[in-house]
Amino acid sequence: MREFDQSLQLLPEANPHTLRPLQKVGVGVFSLGLLLAVVVNFGAPPATGAMGLAMASLGALLFILDLLKDKPAGIKNHYIMFGSATRRGLVGWGLAVFMTGFYVLLYFFPTYLSGLIKAVDPLKIWLSGASALSDGVVGDGDQWFLYGFLYTLAVSIMGIRAIIKYRHSRYQIIRTCSVMFFQFAIAFTLPNILLALNQPYFEWTNIWPLRYYELWPGNIGDLLSSGKIGYFMFFWGIASIVILTPLLTYFFGKRWYCSWVCGCGGLAETLGDPFRQNSDKSLTAWKVERILIHSVLAFILLTTAVIWANHWFSGSAFLATTSGRLATWYGFAIGAIFSGVVGTGFYPIMGSRVWCRFGCPMAAILGLQQRFFSRFRITTNGAQCISCGNCSTYCEMGIDVRWYAQRQQNIVRASCVGCGVCSAVCPRGVLKLENDHPGERFVWPAQPFSNTFLNKNARIK
Repeated sequence: MREFDQSLQLLPEANPHTLRPLQKVGVGVFSLGLLLAVVVNFGAPPATGAMGLAMASLGALLFILDLLKDKPAGIKNHYIMFGSATRRGLVGWGLAVFMTGFYVLLYFFPTYLSGLIKAVDPLKIWLSGASALSDGVVGDGDQWFLYGFLYTLAVSIMGIRAIIKYRHSRYQIIRTCSVMFFQFAIAFTLPNILLALNQPYFEWTNIWPLRYYELWPGNIGDLLSSGKIGYFMFFWGIASIVILTPLLTYFFGKRWYCSWVCGCGGLAETLGDPFRQNSDKSLTAWKVERILIHSVLAFILLTTAVIWANHWFSGSAFLATTSGRLATWYGFAIGAIFSGVVGTGFYPIMGSRVWCRFGCPMAAILGLQQRFFSRFRITTNGAQCISCGNCSTYCEMGIDVRWYAQRQQNIVRASCVGCGVCSAVCPRGVLKLENDHPGERFVWPAQPFSNTFLNKNARIK
């Protein structure tokens, strides 16, 4: 019976979790590098930490390249819902604890990572001309170059994995190269080079309200006092909100930012890709998502308004106290805990877009624009759907894509980031990422999860 099953390929030829020799070497090199990266924080020379990071990167690449070299492109569904690492098993929970713990140390206890901070400091000096350390000693605020470096390293290594994995899709290859470029060149390298030129540090890819303090009076004052390039940064920040964002969202949907430019999205699409199937697809999760993300948007709008009111009506003790508390609460609860610790540390448990789906205020604004006046939508050809469920399983935003496909309803959801993976994993070509013509809008049911059937060709006259 076993031979009969194997001849029909009903059973795998080998356990997919069995490591080949080169993969074992990769795991060994990665583990040794990780050990050195830990040891350096207990007094070992900084060069040890640099060597550890290099070895960990090399080991990860060896493992990834050997793992994917002989496999077909795309998602294979090989034990993905039974793997301990990929379906909230013991390994998955262990990864979540490790990632969450590391983010807690990085955000709130940087002195425990002093060895790693010192290990990357030579690169910081080479790029920006200044050390990350305060008088040679690690203090609060000195960890952010390490954060940016590790962030960029993760996007780069796991981006290579994503390119190999989705090599059958031109869209996925270009999209992955885009997030790798913006993270490495624009978000990490360029701001540090500007520091070397005695210019302000400016996060070009983070638009308000994602970079929540960008429009606060103190930050604007610092920019305007920095000369011409400071004025350009200020006007770029304003233009990106009132011109660039609505214009590009109208033509391309929120994907132009969330899946092509944003660093949060870039990390989710690369480091978080192995866990995308863990996003909750339930109606309850969708309701919680809408409440949370719009609550965060309201929080930052209120905080920004009160801070500006305090700036305009200086001398009010009430406004001064309230604005200070709101800024502190938002910075801690949203800027650090939600977007950082939970947003990344919970990848293995809640999927790869925890922050983007439930908290990002920029995603909330883009989602409202996409929902009501964007030309972007995912079109469906329900007659070809075989209800395999791949699209819904691998939607990192928790959208039940199959529900729409079965009813031949095109998909316009505020949460959709246009990653295109649902289309890439569809075996029948049911789903297409498209733009309609100007003025050609589709009618959508008031309740997306109702039983309303809507022909995809119905239009508003």
